[in-house]
Amino acid sequence: MNPTTAPLFMVVWRCTRNCVGNCMYCSYTKEYAKEQELSTEAAKKMVDELADFGSKWFGISGGEPLVRPDIFEIIEYAEQEHNLKVSLITSGFAWDEERFDKLRKYEVHTAVSLDGNQESNDIIRRKGGYDKALHAMKKLSEVGLLDCIVTTMTKYNIKHMAHPAAIAEEYKAHQIVYHNLVPVGRAGSNMPDLAPTPEQYEEAFNEIYDIQRKLYGKVKVNVYSPFYARIVRQKNPVDFWEWYNEGYLGRCTIGGNYIGITENGDYRSCGFHEGYRIGNVKDKKLRTAWEELQKSPLHLKLRDKSNIKGRCGVCEYREICGGCRTRAEYYTGDLFESDPACNYIPKVLREDPKYLERMREELYKK
Repeated sequence: MNPTTAPLFMVVWRCTRNCVGNCMYCSYTKEYAKEQELSTEAAKKMVDELADFGSKWFGISGGEPLVRPDIFEIIEYAEQEHNLKVSLITSGFAWDEERFDKLRKYEVHTAVSLDGNQESNDIIRRKGGYDKALHAMKKLSEVGLLDCIVTTMTKYNIKHMAHPAAIAEEYKAHQIVYHNLVPVGRAGSNMPDLAPTPEQYEEAFNEIYDIQRKLYGKVKVNVYSPFYARIVRQKNPVDFWEWYNEGYLGRCTIGGNYIGITENGDYRSCGFHEGYRIGNVKDKKLRTAWEELQKSPLHLKLRDKSNIKGRCGVCEYREICGGCRTRAEYYTGDLFESDPACNYIPKVLREDPKYLERMREELYKK
């Protein structure tokens, strides 16, 4: 594989589930077995696979990557042996000067999580989290390594989308990323208390679009939510395709256009879903796993959006959106059903007298 034509510019390794935080929406439950984590040497062999795959960037997530004792040894190996650029995400809870000095030494492009304003962030993450995150951002900004601010949307911060964007501008982050809430791990068990309503999502995404326009040329704004594409298409049809093809990261990835690596070395096709594993780095090359993923009957079926059911299946924006399959599965038990977080009514249904009649009946019952 030619490194210049790697199918992914970055491969992300969830290096540990260990964490000093206790976020309400954590994508897995607290229980984990440390002995399942790749050893230092196994992690270095994983990095070899990533380099052979051709990606230029090595992404590191967690848990909290900074609590893994050998993380900087692995980062050093990636940079010195393979000339890989490294990106890492932290909450700021495990921050200290020694770790900061190493992030600076290895020029690690670092993202910091910030969930809204101080009040909402500290509800979601625990008291003191906001101040710790801002301290980390300030230090990273001073040396030009603040890559990204990451916000996960919940009912607690859905009204405060502008705040992390203002912080990103103030501290000169390269970008801000908004994640919609995906019901996996602790988020799944807390979903009734955490999930924004479809109407709240709609209002927030329209606000984020305005933020995106305001910060154009200063801070890149990205949204990890499939139906944000529909919002942009409706608001800016002229520039849509350039944005969608070059800058949008919110497509549902489970259809085979993503591969990540878990703490035990498993490959998976979704950055959130713990199922649908496709082998392990210990006995399968990353390149082989990717090639098998492209031929997988399940993932080929997911890639063909004509297989999607319900409102998503008849939506005129289906091909640019298609909803979150993991969320659809959580709520309906069917990976191909409609994503209930979207409140958009497709044109074909709006024009269907029977559908309108059913809607009136439902409203009458309420």
